[in-house]
Amino acid sequence: MTDKLIFRFIAAVSVFVFLVVVILYSKIIPAPAVSPALLYFLPKLNAILNGSCSVLLLLSLYFITRGNVTIHKRLNITAFLLSSLFLVSYILFHWLGTETRYGDLDHNLIVSDQEKAIAGSVRYIYFFILLTHIILAAVVLPLILLSFYYGLQMQITRHKKLVRWSYPVWLYVTVTGVIVYLMISPFYKF
Repeated sequence: MTDKLIFRFIAAVSVFVFLVVVILYSKIIPAPAVSPALLYFLPKLNAILNGSCSVLLLLSLYFITRGNVTIHKRLNITAFLLSSLFLVSYILFHWLGTETRYGDLDHNLIVSDQEKAIAGSVRYIYFFILLTHIILAAVVLPLILLSFYYGLQMQITRHKKLVRWSYPVWLYVTVTGVIVYLMISPFYKF
């Protein structure tokens, strides 16, 4: 395979994933009725998967700085698989679940002035973290895929140049995924 073909494949996968997220999140396709237990479980699963990926990414960095390429690869492949599972679970939750708004204590999808006052300035911190998390999550997928390609092809120089960007972004996305869950979970309606 040529680099050009790989780049096209990565672009196609990235666009496809983005479109699937947008379509299912916007509920264009009607969601079937599901057990509330499943809806309650999926956000926790997402946080566990993100947290696990964060730990694996940190361990991966540790092992590559020690020169252990084999463990580094295994940890990154595992993190990638868990992130892929997270993506499926995330899409399912947002397709099947109901909307949740930060600060909406009575679950009516309207955050009143009183609810905003109760949430306080933490609400703005939440939105900042959420916004950066979403934007960087959309940007990081092609970077991760390209980093994997260079790493698995043992194109070390290219891999290192790209990982300088993809690694901190991926780590930020996994860590903030857990933070977003912890901040929004009190407002879930289950």
